[in-house]
Amino acid sequence: MTVFAVEYVYVADSGALRDEARPAHRAWLGELAEEGKLLASGPYGDGAGALLLFKSADEAGLNDLLKQDPFAEAGVIAGIRTTEWTPNIGVLAAHAS
Repeated sequence: MTVFAVEYVYVADSGALRDEARPAHRAWLGELAEEGKLLASGPYGDGAGALLLFKSADEAGLNDLLKQDPFAEAGVIAGIRTTEWTPNIGVLAAHAS
């Protein structure tokens, strides 16, 4: 499995829509964390986006998974950047392929 850093950029002025979709979004993320697919996630301090760290066999499968995010379904994500990432030191290093 490979670790991927996923950066979300939210649609400007989508705060109300995000607030509405957030419970479903967090429940979805919680399930992925329980399954071991999501290593960590959280919003940026400025509210403009978020960083999510996933384990996935490949980027194509991860991209398919990201389409199921309630935030994606609500149309509040303006852009996604997915990058393969290799944690070398720290608690996530054990997850590197």
